[in-house]
Amino acid sequence: MNTLTRAQLTEAIYASVGLSRHESADLLEHVLNRIAEALEVGKSVKISGFGTFSVRQKGRRVGRNPKTGVEVPILPRRVLVFRPSQMLRDAVNAEPATPRPKPD
Repeated sequence: MNTLTRAQLTEAIYASVGLSRHESADLLEHVLNRIAEALEVGKSVKISGFGTFSVRQKGRRVGRNPKTGVEVPILPRRVLVFRPSQMLRDAVNAEPATPRPKPD
């Protein structure tokens, strides 16, 4: 499985938008920082055609150590959740022979 990295995203922005590499990196950093800042304060981030990032609160519960069987309390915490849009789901599940068209 291949992984798309931050450097590759920067390079893709550089190639398609026409900004310099430095400006492309700054743009990507700014977008990612804005998303992170919104999530840190509990806001949802909805990107049309892509999906929604949100933060959910998980309550306190009892877990079990799988090796010993001893019950262990799991403290309440916040978790990051991503819900893909239907458009993204359809694209992921599309036949490999029909790649998505590239934007102009």
